[in-house]
Amino acid sequence: MSKIMFEDFPLSAEVKRAVAEIGYAEPTPIQAQSIPLVLEGKDVIGRSHTGTGKTAAFGLPAIDRIDPAVEGVQVLVLCPTRELAMQAAAEIERFARYKKGVKVAAIYGGASIEKQIFQLKRGVNFVIGTPGRVMDHMRRRTLRLQNLKMVILDEADEMLNMGFREDIETILSQVPGQHQTVLFSATMPKAIMDITKEYQTNPVLVAVGSEENRTAVGIEQFYFDCPMGRKMDVLNLLLAKHEPRLSIVFCNTKKMVDELSEYLNSAGYKAIGIHGDMKQSARTQVMNSFKSHRTRILIATDVAARGIDVENVDAVFNFDIPQDTEYYVHRIGRTARAGKEGRAYTLISGRRQFFQLRDIMSSTGAKIQKAEIPSAEEIYHSRSLAFAEKLMTEAAAPSQDSREVLEHLTQQGFTTEQAALGAITLLLAGSKKNLPQVQVVSRKGDAQGRGGQGAGLSGVILSVGRKQRIAPNFILGAIADATGLPGKSIGKIDIYDDYTVVQMDGEDARLTAETMATCRINGNKTEVRIIGKEDKLPRGRGQGQKFPKGKPYGRVDGFGRRTDSRRGGKKGFFSGEKKNRKRDY
Repeated sequence: MSKIMFEDFPLSAEVKRAVAEIGYAEPTPIQAQSIPLVLEGKDVIGRSHTGTGKTAAFGLPAIDRIDPAVEGVQVLVLCPTRELAMQAAAEIERFARYKKGVKVAAIYGGASIEKQIFQLKRGVNFVIGTPGRVMDHMRRRTLRLQNLKMVILDEADEMLNMGFREDIETILSQVPGQHQTVLFSATMPKAIMDITKEYQTNPVLVAVGSEENRTAVGIEQFYFDCPMGRKMDVLNLLLAKHEPRLSIVFCNTKKMVDELSEYLNSAGYKAIGIHGDMKQSARTQVMNSFKSHRTRILIATDVAARGIDVENVDAVFNFDIPQDTEYYVHRIGRTARAGKEGRAYTLISGRRQFFQLRDIMSSTGAKIQKAEIPSAEEIYHSRSLAFAEKLMTEAAAPSQDSREVLEHLTQQGFTTEQAALGAITLLLAGSKKNLPQVQVVSRKGDAQGRGGQGAGLSGVILSVGRKQRIAPNFILGAIADATGLPGKSIGKIDIYDDYTVVQMDGEDARLTAETMATCRINGNKTEVRIIGKEDKLPRGRGQGQKFPKGKPYGRVDGFGRRTDSRRGGKKGFFSGEKKNRKRDY
């Protein structure tokens, strides 16, 4: 069966000419199936992964549906964000550059409504806008829909996620009865199907891609298990190793966008952030800088990144686990667009985030492979090899300046080998700059865990104790919150003057040490490490050795119940302590 080409579609010669000049020859699957149906005037539901060319799928036939002899708006496209509205309008103008009589306008919030009113009054027939601003113009009667032929919902699932369902339904309810409704979305939740039942007539479903695997083809997906509090350093190492030409880093909060931007710029990267608190002029400036490759790393929240359509994004980094499964699909869809390949990296810390990632894999069908965090030494070695390759090329045809420098050095008594080694050392000196050391605790195997070697004590030591007014419930809550471990997994908690010992299984101890390497407990900066062979055991337990001086003032099990007794017989662990220091925990 021969492949269908854009030339085969019953599009106008003007549209085909514009498509050919852009460089499009073979349509994507969603374009190949949708364009003929939209040209026939049928209602269409298009489901396809992000980045598969949905704008052309509805834009090309919509342009040919415009009748220049009819006044007023004939095509209305609703988009979730102003960025997507601007990008879609720019694409439509490119497609319609040779089509006389097609007048395009983008209307969205954050821009002067007076200018938009002036543009609408001059006469436009193809409007692309966000639901809120479209409703504003409808209320002002500056946008009239009596001659509307087609309504298109672009990224419909995103609009519903942003709470635009009521606005969409208000707009659709005021559209004339005889019109065509086209809906495109990366996912098809129930809310979207409810809209199609209410506002579409005998729609044709065009589904591209597997429902089980909802992430785009061509994206390699990996995750990295990071020590708690070291995600920024891990991201630094990944950027240094892979050196993407363009990349997008996703965060869940505006505060994290700002903090991460500051960190990466201080580490020597050209990074810039974008989030909802920024003015439209600033957002536009950020996007222009990213699109022109003046800035190679864009850090964004999910809301700010909706609708970002930039070609040649090599990699997407999920610095924070997305708060919704659908966000993951849209995030990684920023790469591998238009049939290209890309990579998606997700950073997790602790067991709780691992379970969240597992839920994402289950609901999206994505295969996300675990990868090892690269070390600074590994990156330094790869850079040295790359430098050696370049050096061999340059050595084959050295410049006159380099010859003069070498001659000067030899006159000063240096050998050729010494001069070469000095030059290489100088050039490589900066290659390891700003690369952090991240020590990863392996979770595989456990010599000190249950069933391990000997009867030694297994657990962690925390650098806070009685002097910091630490109570067992503080320790228990901090560990459970950071690791997600159930109470039964946490053993006895012994609090001494300057440190605390928590007994637990060796595997859980490794998880705790990894996720809580540096944290705060009750306002105190705390370091956590696994109990090692060099640590002495308290008297009467294990090998009968001692920790440094200081008696534990409270022991609880994983359920917060005391395991020492204060009544009768011996005074237990409180002998020698003042009565006014006795407390219940």
